[in-house]
Amino acid sequence: MSEHDPRDAEYRERLTPEQYAVARQGGTEPAFTGIYHDHKGDGVYRCTCCSVALFDSDAKFDSGTGWPSFTEPAEGGGIRYVEDRGHGMVRIEVQCQSCDAHLGHVFPDGPGDGGQRYCINSASLDFQERDEEA
Repeated sequence: MSEHDPRDAEYRERLTPEQYAVARQGGTEPAFTGIYHDHKGDGVYRCTCCSVALFDSDAKFDSGTGWPSFTEPAEGGGIRYVEDRGHGMVRIEVQCQSCDAHLGHVFPDGPGDGGQRYCINSASLDFQERDEEA
């Protein structure tokens, strides 16, 4: 995935080993270990690799799965969907549309009208508090 990216050396230097393994190599952090799985802040979750806005905290909910879960991407969010046939399953992988970072997967078992659950790795996210003055 990342070996062909000319920015790979920059990612290896800037990201933690876990962030690199998840975001650039398609890994998954263990459930209930990520810093955002029960995070309650008000703001925007951005791609840890390129800072593109991905999810708004208003769409975050507690799915009980141990990973940050969202009902929808941020408005205009940079999400790409890719069929994932790994691990003997067919799932829909969610990637950052800007830099191809692996974020997690989307499942059709979420709450709300859309019925989606975006199950996202904390290691692929950076949180930015909402600007109170904006």
